[in-house]
Parts: sequence; C-alpha cells; structure tokens
Amino acid sequence: MNGTMSTAPPLSPKLNLQLSVMMFLQYAIWGSWLPIFFTFLTTYRNFSGEDAGSLFAGGAVGALVAPFLAGQIADRYFNTEKYLGISHILGGVLVWQLARIQSYWGLMGFGLLYALIYVPTLNLTNSLAFHHLPDRDRDFGKVRVWGTIGWIAVGIGVGHWLRIMHTPSGVPASEVLRAQAQGMGDAFRLSAILGWILGIWCFMLPKTPPKKGEQKFAPLEALGQIKARPLLVLFLLTFPISCVHQFYFVRTSGFLATLQSGATDGIDNFFKAVFGVGGGGLMTIGQIAEIAVLAVMPIVAKRASRKTLLTVGVMAYILRFAVFAYLPFTAAVVPALALHGLCFGCFFFVAFMIVDEETTADVRASAQGLYNLVGMGLGVIAGNYFAGKVDRWATVVDPATGAKSTNFQILFSIPMWICVACLVALVLFYPSKKTGAVKTAGTEAVASA
Repeated sequence: MNGTMSTAPPLSPKLNLQLSVMMFLQYAIWGSWLPIFFTFLTTYRNFSGEDAGSLFAGGAVGALVAPFLAGQIADRYFNTEKYLGISHILGGVLVWQLARIQSYWGLMGFGLLYALIYVPTLNLTNSLAFHHLPDRDRDFGKVRVWGTIGWIAVGIGVGHWLRIMHTPSGVPASEVLRAQAQGMGDAFRLSAILGWILGIWCFMLPKTPPKKGEQKFAPLEALGQIKARPLLVLFLLTFPISCVHQFYFVRTSGFLATLQSGATDGIDNFFKAVFGVGGGGLMTIGQIAEIAVLAVMPIVAKRASRKTLLTVGVMAYILRFAVFAYLPFTAAVVPALALHGLCFGCFFFVAFMIVDEETTADVRASAQGLYNLVGMGLGVIAGNYFAGKVDRWATVVDPATGAKSTNFQILFSIPMWICVACLVALVLFYPSKKTGAVKTAGTEAVASA
C-alpha cells in the first residue's frame, strides 16, 4: 500500500543483471531506428507523408494479435524466456533486410511480419520482470530504466555515426538531409545485431513457465478483469494518448532535423556536437529525463495516487506539444524534449503497474498483452496514420517556387488539444481512491469505488 515500507526480500544482483540487460537490449533494438524511420522513408525513399504514415500503421498490426498469440503461449503453453529468445533471433534476420527494401508493398509486408515477431516481446519482457521481481513498486524502475538507457545509447550513437560518416560539407541543406537519411540504413543493421545478442541472452533468463488458470484461453479471462473501473478508464484513455505518443516519435525527428539544418549559433552547434544529427540523437534528451523520473518512481509510486501520477503525465504531453507548436526555438524545445520523462514515466510506466496489480497472476502476460493491443496496436496504428494525414493541413506551398514545407504550429497543436480532452476525461472518470489489487488466480476483481 502507499506509504508503507516493503517487506519483500531485496532484489538479488544476479536477477538485477539478467533483467537489466534484457531491458537495455529490448529497447536499444527499437530505439536504433524507430525515431528516424519516417525521415528515412520521406527524405531518402521519397514516400509521401501519408504513405509513410500508413507503413507505420501497417507495422503496428502485430500488437493486435499479441495478446491472443504471445500472451496465450506464454501464459499457458511455453516458457516466456524461450519465446523471447526465438522471437528476437528471427526479428534480427528480418530487420537486417530493411535498408534494402524499396517498394511500398515490400515495406508493408516487412512491417506486418516484423511487428508480429517484435511487438509482443514488449509486453512479455514486462510480464517476465513482474513475475520475478520481489517488489513491483520498488524494483521495476531499477530494471526498466535500463531500457531507457539502451534507447539513449543507440540514439546518440546513430546520431554521431550520421554526423561523422554521412554529413557532407559544402552542399545545400537539402542534400545534407538526404545524405543523412541514406545513412540511416546502417541503423537497421545495428538493430539486427542487437536482436541476435538479446535472443541468445533470453535463454539465460530465469525460467518463466506457463500457469494453469480458470480458463484455457488466458486472454479471455484477462478481458473479463478489465471491467474494473480503473482498468476500463485506463484502457479507454490509453488509445488517444498512444496516438499522440506515436505522433511524437514519428514527426519530432524531422522537426528537429529541420531546426538543426539551418542552425548556426553556439547553442545549436553544442547540441550537434553532443547528440549528433538527424533528430534521433537529440530526442534522447527525453529518455535521459525518463531515467530521472524512473529513478524516483519507486518512492513516488508509494506516496502519490495512481490518478495523480497519470494526471502529471498527461499534463506533460500538453506542455510539450504546446512548446513545439508555439515556441519552435532550441532554447525552448530542448527543455520540452525532457518532458518525455514525465510523459512516459507518469503515464505508461504507471499504467504497466496498474495492469499488473489489478489482474490475477495466471493472466498477467495476457493482460499486459491486451494493454499492448490498445497502446501498441490500435493506438499506434491510428497515431501513425494520423501523423501522415495531418500533412494535408500542415503542408505549406511556396507560391513562387512551388517548394513544400511544414507548418509545425498546425502540426503539433492538433495533438496538444487531443491531450487536453484526455486530461478532462481523466480528472472526471478515473477513481481517486486506490482499489484493491487482484493478487491470486480465482480471486474476483475488486470493483472500484
């Protein structure tokens, strides 16, 4: 309960290492290419914003089947660590080919297949960690923060690789951006290598066998537990929040790359030297802030209500998009990037804990999968499609030259107002009192106040 000292045994150094390395590689695989993929598609492959958005959306379909495939297998038939190992090895084989695929339908087919393999591993690493951690509130942040560090490490690394190896001098800014976009193909090969390493590491993780539950089909049993008010409201809010969360990842690197390409003053050159170019490296400021948030979360989670933390997260989304839309200057944008720590830490990180504590032990992998369906499936599909469609309103054409550019005020003010609506709904409908957590199989979910 909030405000009480933990009586659970301490987290062992061996388990801490096993789970921390798992999280580091899990998110390094994704972070090496996801923030820059939209720029790769539009600047190097010459896809329109709408086509690029639909490719992202197609790739998110994997999350739709995650709770019914990966969750069922891990909860009922197959050890979770083995499922993860096989998935990451196969995923590495696929992502290696990404730099070579040029056609729209070839990329769509890749996205669908890769998502089927990779996306389910996101919720399964969470459920595996929750299964073995002695104290959820105290220990999850300690291991999950390494996923953030992994994202930061590859983001900055790829940014500097593009700066050193793929940034020509003495050419127009448009040619610099295209050369950097072409070099982004190296990020896919890095992702593949990291996937193979994680695949091998997973076979050395603690054994996480399936469990018998009240129903053979675990996702159906988990679905029945979502009727509790905290979970129901959380799931409904997660859809629009995940839409704008993905919108941020899809469109921010291009926004930052545009700022960096025309910047010449000292502060801009400093950030180029530290984070590289292409936008992806600079975005890791958000993950650095995320580390700080996750570091204090074990303390904060025991003292602040779940509703308070979720509210702070949504307010951070609003402020970040407001700065991008109305204060597009480096001095304002960089602190706004740091708000990602509160966005993720106070909304999605807390949501993972809520899902775990409000469901029974025998369906937690499936429950995390169902949450993944909303957050990483439906929300990401809609968010990616939306991120491309918004170009219809945000694209400006120069009447003299016919050149197209993006009106970032329009682009980012739309998700800002969506978050304002979510904040109102959260304040009105999410219960203020902590509900009883479901701890064991066969225990009926406690209705919220």
